[in-house]
Amino acid sequence: MQTACVHCGQQHLLDDAALTGHSRVQFRCSKCSLISVIELKKSPDATMIISPMPSFARAEATSSSLNLPPPDPGLRLPEKFNVVLTVMGGPAKGSAQTLNQPRVVIGRADADIVLNDPEISRHHCLLEVRDTAVNLKDLESTNGTFFDEEKVRAAFLQNDSEFRIGNTLLRLNLVPKAK
Repeated sequence: MQTACVHCGQQHLLDDAALTGHSRVQFRCSKCSLISVIELKKSPDATMIISPMPSFARAEATSSSLNLPPPDPGLRLPEKFNVVLTVMGGPAKGSAQTLNQPRVVIGRADADIVLNDPEISRHHCLLEVRDTAVNLKDLESTNGTFFDEEKVRAAFLQNDSEFRIGNTLLRLNLVPKAK
């Protein structure tokens, strides 16, 4: 860690290993010989290294068990509309997908709708369609599901609703079917 003497401003390089576990450190300045005391504050968003890495965080982790409750018999796609999910921002910006079933899992891998975004969980969220009403449910994702910029466990979506998972912004549209 680099710091400066509080008296004369002389720069000093302190040993990071020696600072670990301390909230305050004092050192004697090599220029003015006075003692400086510094507070070591940990940033709330500081990266914490876990070693060894737990199995669920490894790329080759095999705990992909998706335990969804049985589908509600009231789930159905609307007769007069296509339910279209469009990527408005993120790695797949501009792509769109028409839902072909009333219940879909969105995720990074092994999902009904796969999005190539490293911030999205393997099974990130679930959409359940009941005619023109769509429920969004987070599947205990690592980075969360956001609706109206708030982290949510579930949300009710309507035409033109947007939600974000990882770095991907998605818009749900009800598009009239061609006659």
